[in-house]
Amino acid sequence: MRNKYALTGILLTVAIIWGSAFVVMKDTLHRQDVNSFLACRFILAALIMGIVRPKAFAHFDKKFLFRGVILGTLLGCGYIFQTFGLTLTTVAKTGFITGLYAVFTPLIAAGLLKKQISKIQWISVGLAALGLAFLSMNGFSMGLGEFLVVISAAFYAGHIVGLSEWSAGANTYALTVLQLGTVGIICFIASLKSGFHMPPDSGVWKAIIYTAIFASAFAFIVQTWVQSFMSATSVGIILTMEYIFAALFGVWFGHESLTPRVIIGGTLVIAAMYIIISDEGRERISS
Repeated sequence: MRNKYALTGILLTVAIIWGSAFVVMKDTLHRQDVNSFLACRFILAALIMGIVRPKAFAHFDKKFLFRGVILGTLLGCGYIFQTFGLTLTTVAKTGFITGLYAVFTPLIAAGLLKKQISKIQWISVGLAALGLAFLSMNGFSMGLGEFLVVISAAFYAGHIVGLSEWSAGANTYALTVLQLGTVGIICFIASLKSGFHMPPDSGVWKAIIYTAIFASAFAFIVQTWVQSFMSATSVGIILTMEYIFAALFGVWFGHESLTPRVIIGGTLVIAAMYIIISDEGRERISS
């Protein structure tokens, strides 16, 4: 299946799941520290996938291990820097700055891999950034927390670019297991500074199981597979829909209100996604 609209729809399921994860995790992170939560989430996801399909480990040759560990390290560092930044700044600023991976993705692709970024793609990136600003910003100042989140966005962008380069021809399932296992180990090591803590109650366990199965195992399998067909810049734009779905879930469950700012921001991000998907067929996808 290489139809660009079908692939977009499939990738949007990832954005929906990640958006729902904000609501699922909202209260649990007050009862378990973030790094311990992430370690449990990703290690459990990798273990479940390994048990379900143990033959995936047969694909772990030297080259495959190198690429998977690099991708997992980029992703894990993104989570860790984002988490530390979140403790020093607001959720709104964290949301906007993290979404800047949509801007960093084409910059990294163009700078390191000499990828040609079209004018249409740059317009889409600009619209997405403006939309994220409307969705998340409420005043801005650059402190240590914001700077750490900027670093996390760069790591996320590096992961998206690397996945686009290395996922084609690779075993999607095996590559996902390796990435998730690497993230879990990195987060576990990060948790040791203040002490690793197991989930304290059934509510936290439910959140870990949900995010492990759906927001980690399933979501990253889908992302890894889709990126074997779709450009990194397009993927970066589409995944910013995560923040729209997070806002919608927040409204649905009574945590947020649907303001004109949210409506304008969401419209801009959707417009950016539509423009870049319309242009995607000129690159790697034949519809």
